[in-house]
Order: sequence, then C-alpha cells, then structure tokens
Amino acid sequence: MRFKFLFFFVFCTSIAWAQSPSENLQKLGIVLPKPSTPIANYVKWVQTDKLIFVSGHGPSKTDGTYITGKLGQSLSLEQGMEAAKQTGINLLATLTAAVGDLSKIKRIVKIVGWVNCVDGFIDQPKVLNGCSDLMVAVFGDKGKHARSSIGTNALPNNMAVEIELVVELY
Repeated sequence: MRFKFLFFFVFCTSIAWAQSPSENLQKLGIVLPKPSTPIANYVKWVQTDKLIFVSGHGPSKTDGTYITGKLGQSLSLEQGMEAAKQTGINLLATLTAAVGDLSKIKRIVKIVGWVNCVDGFIDQPKVLNGCSDLMVAVFGDKGKHARSSIGTNALPNNMAVEIELVVELY
C-alpha cells in the first residue's frame, strides 16, 4: 500500500512540476509570430484523425524576409542551424493557430527538412538540429521525433532551409 501511495505522489508531483510548451517558450524568450500565408496553392496544415501534417515552412523573420543563401557557400553551419531554429518557431506558430494550445500535442512524430547547399556539403543533419533541438526544448521527451535531412541545390525564395512537420494530438 505504501508503494502505491509513493508512486501516486511521485506521479502527481511530477505532472504538477512539468512545464507546459507555452511556459517553455516563455523561458526560452521566444514569442511566436503570426503565421504567414501560403505562397502558392496549398494550405498550411491538414488534420486527419489525431495527426496534423504541417506544410513546408521556411525561415521567415518577423519583418517577412527570409534567411537566404546556400550552406557551404554564403552561410555557415551556425547560420544554417539558426535558420532551422527560426523555421521551427514558424512551425510552432502554425501549430498554435491549428490547435489553439500546444499542450494538445501528444508528440512530435516526424520532421523532414531540406537544406539549400552546395555539392559536397554533408552536414544537413547538423543544420536541422536547430529545429530538432527547439522541439525537444519546448516539448521535452514528447519533442523527440523521427527525421529526414535532405540536401538540395535550390529552395523557394532562396531559403536556407525548408522544414515540414507531423504531430500527434491527444
């Protein structure tokens, strides 16, 4: 009986001390922007059952401009990681518009990212860590996900990265 009580106490207090995604964003000093509108004939997200598929997003800044350029040429690895983080922030803004509260997200399922890079650039996974690390910082273990990192010779608007996302809702 004492074990059950102890388990229940530890379980309940760990839930009470857990930070919500919104609190984690606040601790990180991140304010989500207003989601942008699509630049072509598509929607920003689609929900089917408990999954939300978020269209590819780029590293648009609050002034509407993009972080642009090629990794291995005009952008460093660190700049690429920052572009991936900014893209992750934009993905979270769209998710918030879709579900209203990021606490409704059960887990980040999959991230697919394209890196605008020169031939021979091999650090696409490191670039996408900018987005992946953000998801773990915001959602904890629920932010750990499957991922694909792809190098490409061009992206729309010369964006440094484009990232799409699949999430599961409670």
